[in-house]
Amino acid sequence: MVASAAILGAAATTSGAFAAAPGAATPKPAPASQAMGTLPSAPVEKVIVTYKSQAAEAGSNTAAKSDAAEKAAKTGEKLAFERRLAGGAALVDLGDSATKQDVTEVMDAFRADPAVASVEPDIRAYAMAVTPNDTEYAKQWDLFEATGGMNVPAAWDKTTGSGVTVAVIDTGYAAHSDLAANTVAGYDFISTSSDARDGNGRDADAKDEGDWNATDGECGTGSRASNSSWHGTHVAGTIGAVTNNTKGIAGIAYGSKVQHVRVLGKCGGSSSDIADAITWASGGSVPGVPANATPAKVINLSLGGASSTCPSVYQTAINGAVQRGTTVVVAAGNSNANTSGFTPANCSNVITVASTSREGNRSYYSNYGTAVDVSAPGGETRRATDTPGTVTTPENGILSTLNAGTTVQSTENYKPYQGTSMAAPHIAGLAALLKSAKSTLTPADIETAIKSNARPLPGTCSGGCGSGIADAAKTVDAVTGTTTPPTGTVFTNNTDVTIVDNATVSSSIAVTGRTGNAPSALKVGVDIRHTWRGDLVIDLVAPDGTVRNLKASSSSDSTDNVITTYTVDASSEVANGTWKLQVRDVASGDTGYINSWSLTF
Repeated sequence: MVASAAILGAAATTSGAFAAAPGAATPKPAPASQAMGTLPSAPVEKVIVTYKSQAAEAGSNTAAKSDAAEKAAKTGEKLAFERRLAGGAALVDLGDSATKQDVTEVMDAFRADPAVASVEPDIRAYAMAVTPNDTEYAKQWDLFEATGGMNVPAAWDKTTGSGVTVAVIDTGYAAHSDLAANTVAGYDFISTSSDARDGNGRDADAKDEGDWNATDGECGTGSRASNSSWHGTHVAGTIGAVTNNTKGIAGIAYGSKVQHVRVLGKCGGSSSDIADAITWASGGSVPGVPANATPAKVINLSLGGASSTCPSVYQTAINGAVQRGTTVVVAAGNSNANTSGFTPANCSNVITVASTSREGNRSYYSNYGTAVDVSAPGGETRRATDTPGTVTTPENGILSTLNAGTTVQSTENYKPYQGTSMAAPHIAGLAALLKSAKSTLTPADIETAIKSNARPLPGTCSGGCGSGIADAAKTVDAVTGTTTPPTGTVFTNNTDVTIVDNATVSSSIAVTGRTGNAPSALKVGVDIRHTWRGDLVIDLVAPDGTVRNLKASSSSDSTDNVITTYTVDASSEVANGTWKLQVRDVASGDTGYINSWSLTF
């Protein structure tokens, strides 16, 4: 079997053709240290007062309130005891209009009190990760834009992928200064010298010799003449481009190392070579090939071909890689068809990735279906109705590292591409972030975390886009244990929604911060005020659109109001996302409204 040379659409113009996109806001730098009594530059609204242990205010909130009132009278400021801190100190509120001079006077008043051990401002802390200084970063909407982006920058506070190697099994490596420092030795697995174009078979040089076709039909019926894609280099940049080096782009897992494993040359690559590459990249043994000195914990496969089932040679190699602790990420394919007919996207034990546009829709070319696990930005450099090969919206593609050569390598550059090939490395980069943040994660753990913390597509997806668009920061937070609320957390919507005769209305609740799926006994609390409740049909709509009926209509039920709690099995649904209570009034002549409703996780 022969895999396609590259799962991607038309390339766009050079990066210079991009219209600048808004970048993420640069966080305000926090003070490196705060000496006692020194005021920070940000406004201070509260002070922390620590009383001496023998003072009444040290243990009595009433005494602390009285002392705050005394200091208010002395300074002329509006002071109020707010609460006791865990360490025993008192938090005193100055209000939001206090000037620096006001704060100084209040702190001086507390310091002058012999019962006070110390007083300090309640200063603010800020995220330490800042916007990268890479010159093309503002064009990487796929990393930071709220609508179609993957919320990557906020994850960099906790992890950048250090200690993890990501294997890019693809066309090999075109030399690029924005990748060199993050690249480790790979291997060329193309076994046929004519396909490899390097004069020999397998060797230790993963250099991309070009995948161009000179004439139509050269690679079989229907194949077209084309230039070299430098596809593996583009994929690698999304994962691990050097970051904060005042040039080019930022990589998602810029602390990781990229390993180029060459399998695609002239007319694509064979499944036998690709399977061996998967084994070698993950640290397995391949006859006649030296052991991999830096085995990868993540493999990216932005390649594929049509096949009704996953070939056993692929599945065996993938299973071995996963058993060795390597996460395998695969592009879903670009045929606007069901992924079940494309391999290795239809193999087991892989994370299959569909592509989304800048607007958060399924990209018009992306494959879909139940085999898709998650979606990620893959871009659209042209519209679905445009002539194939044209480029109409380069700013909406995925910008990454590339080469200007038409056949053989020339000068390095940057260009936007579109494709599920571009979506997959977003997930491979995220997998590297997760493995770096928590080294004990298994491939199954990583897949579950990514899927459980994805968000619903803000646009449309026909056919199935997995659990939604991956959210890097939320997923990293989840595996590091920083955001998951405890069991029993209640999400509530108290906004009234008028119920209209012979119409359907809905009320939404956005569930965030959960890991995994919803519970098998999800509690749905409903408070609906409506005369003749038998007219009402009540449904719960999950984030993926699945509808669960809570109450049917009944012509014999004339009682007013629906105030009850339903229990539903929602264990097949991802918890995070927008849930809706949908109410349909099947008759006329009665009035009412949704008063409130809740979900208990």
